[in-house]
Amino acid sequence: MTPDAPSAVPPASSVGVGPVVGDDGRGRCPWGDAPADYRRYHDEEWGRPVTGEAALFERLSLEAFQSGLSWLTVLRKRPAFRSAFAGFDPEAVAAFGPDDRARLLADAGIVRNRAKVDAVVANARAVVALREGGGLEALLRTAAPRSGEHPVPRTTADVPSSTPASSALARDLKRAGLVFVGPTTAYATMQAVGLVDDHLAGCWVRGAAAG
Repeated sequence: MTPDAPSAVPPASSVGVGPVVGDDGRGRCPWGDAPADYRRYHDEEWGRPVTGEAALFERLSLEAFQSGLSWLTVLRKRPAFRSAFAGFDPEAVAAFGPDDRARLLADAGIVRNRAKVDAVVANARAVVALREGGGLEALLRTAAPRSGEHPVPRTTADVPSSTPASSALARDLKRAGLVFVGPTTAYATMQAVGLVDDHLAGCWVRGAAAG
């Protein structure tokens, strides 16, 4: 995986692998079968539409924190992240000052990376500023493909780590003042919030993710 690898990009050992059938008889993307944390996230969240400023800001922030780390690490720390970052309410995080920064960097429950902590605070301020131009949700939706435009992946080799649309989205996010949002992180966010459905053909969530 690249240092900026999102949750959806499988480890090298599973590249080119199709759906696997779990102990419940359901076919899933191979990364989403186990452990249980992955299965819950795969079945209940990944690729399903997400709306609302705080929820979208959370997904964007977590994908940035994941850069260079295992997604499982971030997923298991998610409750601590939510507590530390005020439920990812952009307005609350935008008001964080030096004391909050020190608190976050001392919090063993989250990823204590100075650059990423600072990025989330800076991004919160940018998200609040975006409200004047339609908001974060409107900006993200500019990257959604038209119906039939996004091919259905059959194996993990068909799932890209970035696309021209995610590169364009990354540029738009950076122009809006957000940081730690390269094309790969932007694409991982698009996958996470259901702008694209990268569940493999034969995965039971495929199609269900749109509803």
